[in-house]
Formats: sequence, C-alpha cells, structure tokens
Amino acid sequence: MTTPRAGEPFTSRTRVTRSPSETVELGKTLGHCLVRGDVVALYGELGSGKTTLTKGLAAGLGARGQERVRSPTFVLLNLYKGRLPIYHIDLYRVQSLERLHDIGYEEYAFGDGVVVIEWAEKAEQVLPEKAIRVRLKTLGQSSREIRVEFPDKNGKIGL
Repeated sequence: MTTPRAGEPFTSRTRVTRSPSETVELGKTLGHCLVRGDVVALYGELGSGKTTLTKGLAAGLGARGQERVRSPTFVLLNLYKGRLPIYHIDLYRVQSLERLHDIGYEEYAFGDGVVVIEWAEKAEQVLPEKAIRVRLKTLGQSSREIRVEFPDKNGKIGL
C-alpha cells in the first residue's frame, strides 16, 4: 500500500458496494467532485471493478454514454468528453514507463482534464503527489470494498 508523502495530510473513505450499479454510483459521486488536473489512480486485481468505477467517474464528469467506457487495454488510452476531458489509461500490458511517456502521459496528467489510470501501481514513480488513489478489493461475486485516498485539499469529496 502506498503511503502519503511526508508532510502531506491524506484522508481516506472506504465504502462497500454490492453490485456493479452501486460501483458506478460511487464513481459518479467521485466524478462530480473532480477538477481540472486531477489524476485518479486505480489499484485492484483483474475483475475488481476498475472499469466499472471509471464508467461512473465519466458519468459524474458529464460524459454521455457510459456503456461506451471500455478498458483501453490494447490501445492504452481512451478519451471521453464531459465537462472536462477524461483521459482513461490502462497500463495492464505496459512493461515500462517509457511506453507511458510515448503516449504523452505528462501532457495529460498536468493538462486540461482528468486522468484515470487503471493498474496505477505500474506508474507509481510518475504519479503526481496530489493523485487520488482508489483501491478496489473483491469481496464476493458482486461486492467490492473501495477505498478512496485523497489529499485533504480535496476534502470536498463527499463519499
């Protein structure tokens, strides 16, 4: 588990969702609170609900057609248009940080939209200090424990 950087207070909230639709709703709640420049780092095993949560994040950010939100496993990056651009990155198949640089990660992470990164543990070295970390854990067939860790300056997040 990643710990906050020295001197930076973090807050966390943990929720249990009991269905994919509850996971989407939690994502919507978080998505409503996101602002330009936020990076949401998603952690969790295969099938833990990272893409399902991303559907909610996109909906909360005003993107239409959440059913079109798909994990960009083979293309690495999907763009969704909402009140802010949403850059959805999947690092499952990425073997080195060089590949992340090749797709222009820095431009997105420090740009005009919100970045959502699946398999964020592969990019831990380049995540901004203020990244919002979301840890998903499978509890059962449909149940997930979702822990959201964010800098206190993002304390407006009402999860």
